[in-house]
Amino acid sequence: MKVRKNIAISENGFIFNPLTGDSFSVNETGVFILQKLKEEESEATILQNLMDEYELDAHTAEKDLNDFLSMLQNYQLTTNE
Repeated sequence: MKVRKNIAISENGFIFNPLTGDSFSVNETGVFILQKLKEEESEATILQNLMDEYELDAHTAEKDLNDFLSMLQNYQLTTNE
């Protein structure tokens, strides 16, 4: 999964989709995940990074990551390329 090329993401969590005109705001963890996606990290690597960075257990990290990735897809912010 990749973040669409035209999506603008600020360091403080503001996201703008010029395709739809929608804007969103995410927390620190959301920015962390988006940055990893932009770096083309695998979901497994992102999951491990979440557990390490935020001291999460595997179940919580996996659920949070999957929920966030689903939200990104629903709002057309990512592609499956």
